[in-house]
Amino acid sequence: MEPVHLPQAPGGQATARPLSAWLPRLAAARPTGAYVHVPFCFHKCHYCDFYSFVDTKDRQEAFVDRLLAEARAMAGLVHEPLQTLFVGGGTPTLLTDERLARLLRGLRDALPWADGAEWTVEANPETVTASKADVLASSGVTRVSMGAQSFQPALLRQLERHHEPASVARAMGLLRAAGIARLNIDLIFAVPTSTLEQWQDDLAQALALAPDHLSCYGLVYEPGTPLRARLEAGGVERLDEDLEASMYEHTVTTLAAAGYHHYEISNWARPGQECRHNLLYWEDGEWIALGPSASGHAAGLRWKNVAVLQEWLDDGPWPPVRSVEALDEDGRIGEAFLMGLRLLDGMRSERVQALLGRGTRAAQRQAAIDAAIARGDMEWSGDRLRFSERGVLTSDSVLRELL
Repeated sequence: MEPVHLPQAPGGQATARPLSAWLPRLAAARPTGAYVHVPFCFHKCHYCDFYSFVDTKDRQEAFVDRLLAEARAMAGLVHEPLQTLFVGGGTPTLLTDERLARLLRGLRDALPWADGAEWTVEANPETVTASKADVLASSGVTRVSMGAQSFQPALLRQLERHHEPASVARAMGLLRAAGIARLNIDLIFAVPTSTLEQWQDDLAQALALAPDHLSCYGLVYEPGTPLRARLEAGGVERLDEDLEASMYEHTVTTLAAAGYHHYEISNWARPGQECRHNLLYWEDGEWIALGPSASGHAAGLRWKNVAVLQEWLDDGPWPPVRSVEALDEDGRIGEAFLMGLRLLDGMRSERVQALLGRGTRAAQRQAAIDAAIARGDMEWSGDRLRFSERGVLTSDSVLRELL
């Protein structure tokens, strides 16, 4: 990847510049999706490395005003109707009903949308009320992703999640009553002290709610998080690797038996209910990014908006960015493998051969693929290269070699 150097402030830190500074390079942008980041939370979970902070409700109004101005400016990069919107955070449903409605309806007015576009909003179970559900449905939201994480009270305390397990069913009932049928449940396994039996119960309780989609992630100790600091200080201990692998294998077999398609390493869906916005990422598509810390990708550029709310509020209407990367050929090839091979169906032979025929690292990438096939971690299935069932568990190391 070829970095695009930003000017340095005193002390060596890169200063933010508006994304409009790269308009000549973004003229070729063809985004088909949009990501919006809402940073407000009522508690900062100690494992979370997304930009978020405890909301004092004093900047919600300014946030909505600023974000809609940003959307109107970014509309100049959108040359065809967008297919997907994903509003994440943070906790988007922590916005008041009026502000959430104004945000969503303002986005509909500011940007062109395709008929049948998928609109996803993340939600915490405790923030979903009947009126909030009605706001989401009436504003055009078609899909809600519910952060359940676990149904075990003790594990929720371990994760510092502030909701009751019963709130998940209550929230999903309200959303369905409002007319939002496509619902995802997020779960986390391999929480310290957790058992296989607890994870089996989590999956059983999630399936009893009949979601269209399940996202199941192994707990990650991200650098810079309080959880990582506790790990390094000896205050918490990782779960045994073999037990974590057993939890993942149980997930694969349980969800397959329940009729869910395992379409990405950490994601399962009923047929036809895959998250279209996330497929945009994994299929190396383009999207615009709105809000503090949001990351975008278009016309060979990847950028990240500043991750300080007040700095973002004080700038505009274009998003101020603190990091921009222009992918060279090897960078584009590596990312194509990194994203495409996360899909369980893998990548078509002609795509693989086309990527291996370019760049300066073709021989090393071919050798990495050959070695993974020889170990049984990858396989050809028809005309597609993919990870084998056992190889999914060790996919990170192979993907690092290809990147």
